Amino acid sequence: MEKIKLIPTDSTEAEEFYVLDEAKLGGKMYLLVTDSEEGDGMALILRDDAEAGSSESLYEVVEDENELNAVLLLFSDKLEEMGILIEEE
Repeated sequence: MEKIKLIPTDSTEAEEFYVLDEAKLGGKMYLLVTDSEEGDGMALILRDDAEAGSSESLYEVVEDENELNAVLLLFSDKLEEMGILIEEE
């Protein structure tokens, strides 16, 4: 599993996440990540909002319910394959 480090805009400390899958929808790249390599963990879907052609990524957590549901469909097979259950908060 690939590990990535993200620095929140309100912090200077990097947070580590493990990339479970990636997908493209409507010209945007999305990552399905978790904070735990094994066992129970929190999963997030991140959208890359960087300018086209940029060498760096700018990830935002997907919070819009319609967008989230559409992207979850892209990841559903992978989630099922990995035995991951999605629980809404």
